[in-house]
Amino acid sequence: MLINLLLILASYLIGSLSSAIIICKIWGLPDPRSQGSKNPGATNVLRIGGKTPAIITLLGDGCKGFLPTLLAMLLESPSWVIGGVMLAALLGHIFPIFFNFKGGKGVATAMGAFLGLNWIYGLILISVWAIVIKITRFSSLGAIVSIILAPILAWLLLGEEVVITGSISIIAIILLLRHKDNIMRLLSGQESKV
Repeated sequence: MLINLLLILASYLIGSLSSAIIICKIWGLPDPRSQGSKNPGATNVLRIGGKTPAIITLLGDGCKGFLPTLLAMLLESPSWVIGGVMLAALLGHIFPIFFNFKGGKGVATAMGAFLGLNWIYGLILISVWAIVIKITRFSSLGAIVSIILAPILAWLLLGEEVVITGSISIIAIILLLRHKDNIMRLLSGQESKV
């Protein structure tokens, strides 16, 4: 029981390491919380620093979800622990203890967790995310479409895992709430393209 709780706590702490803020400091870029969209995420790092720091930020954010979830899977943890690990990593990214609880939106961290949970499931969602961005040039729309698809696809692929599917549904709701301003800007035609 203790190892399970420590795994969830470690996932939150790993999630709290803000890749965007750390990479911007290393690259000598402004704090992403003070520039562009003021969101410490890969898209904003792309806007203020270019492709290389943005790609590293994206990979770092993805690994924060991927590694703890994969570890929980390899340890054959109970479903509640796997769901808790995914949720904890996301909440760490959104509310990082190391950065005054002001974090990013969490899409890359969630996608990393989904990939760690089931590589086919994760690759489908990441592909949808990338394809929508490629076609529309709206990073937020790619995130929103893949977020909406996540619980539906989980039910189809992992249906018997009710606890994990429920955790994915909670993650999707949190991510959609984090994107409410983006949704409003998309509807009004004011959202920025990548």
